[in-house]
Amino acid sequence: MKGLCIRLRQPRVAEFFVGIGLVGRALELEGCKVIFANDVDPVKHRLFASNFDASVFTLGDIRQLHGHDVPDIEIATASFPCTDLSLAGNRAGLNGSHSGTFWEFTRVLDEMGSRRPSVVMLENVVGFFSSDGGRDLRAAIEELNALGYCCDLVMADAKWFVPQSRPRVFIVGSQVRLPTRDGDSGAPRLRPHWFEEFASRNPDLLLHEFPANPPRQNEVRISSVVERLTNDDTRWWDEERTRAFVESLSPLQTARVDELRDRADLEWRTAYRRTRNRKPVWEVRKDVIAGCLRTARGGSSKQAVVEVGNGELRIRWMTAREYARLQGVPDFCIDSVTESQALFGFGDAVCVPVVRWIAREYLLPALVSVTQERLATDERLRVCSGCAAV
Repeated sequence: MKGLCIRLRQPRVAEFFVGIGLVGRALELEGCKVIFANDVDPVKHRLFASNFDASVFTLGDIRQLHGHDVPDIEIATASFPCTDLSLAGNRAGLNGSHSGTFWEFTRVLDEMGSRRPSVVMLENVVGFFSSDGGRDLRAAIEELNALGYCCDLVMADAKWFVPQSRPRVFIVGSQVRLPTRDGDSGAPRLRPHWFEEFASRNPDLLLHEFPANPPRQNEVRISSVVERLTNDDTRWWDEERTRAFVESLSPLQTARVDELRDRADLEWRTAYRRTRNRKPVWEVRKDVIAGCLRTARGGSSKQAVVEVGNGELRIRWMTAREYARLQGVPDFCIDSVTESQALFGFGDAVCVPVVRWIAREYLLPALVSVTQERLATDERLRVCSGCAAV
């Protein structure tokens, strides 16, 4: 019962690389309290301020932060930039100017000294595991180990909760080696083969596997988040643009669209623009979920919605409200920014239901374990001190 009481004392959170604040939203829905947040982007700060307590947000470069700037916390999170780790990026890794800010996060933790949080969580793209042949991941774990954290690695996908394919890697570090408990053997694998291979190649690292219960898999469809626009809405592409879309399709893609158009009921799919044989083409997903939302800057990063059926075909760009729904925050306020700025903010964010699951199944149990271990250590010291006095 002592552990349960600890869990309910509203753990304090510092959110680094906060973006628009969706990690914090998830943690607060699970009983935590964000008391510090930092990001360098003023537009994301504007979105954050429209939805959360702006007084906790420190706008500025993490390079200018120091340990004494961070209040006492139990949990620290860092969704540091994926630019140099992503397969679509330059693959400069943790030496890159963007993803290299990981080292600034650990510097701040180091400067906090004895006030370091009990639990840390890092989030990034799956490419983190292969960056620089796995050396970047090893370097990151080594650094966290040096700061006193035993680490675990979990892969989770937004499609378990919402109609969006968005696999992400989470590194959870705790100041004690976590106890094991029986986990649900069904549902998705939380640690694919590359985790086992990484652990076997690096036996000197402080790693453990906490068997969190995987979520139940639900069938989710893009139709559950699509805004129903009227046929005369100006956001639908005009006839010329729609014709260009159709003409760019491969024979396989054309057959897919034609089959959908022949159905009696409307269906929705998403599409990306690709470069094939040095030519821009459109490709329509064959499944009923969206592709991974990206930081929309144009070109292949933007995702289109295809409405098709009953002999009709309409196409448009995905809206910011649909992005919000795909990230698990359907009522998120976006009035303070432009549509493109909102798309960028959501594309850089995390999926809220994923982080809620990690908080419930991992972060909070880990925090309880760390706190209980500290209480047990304090009790042992008290008993030893009493014995010495006698």
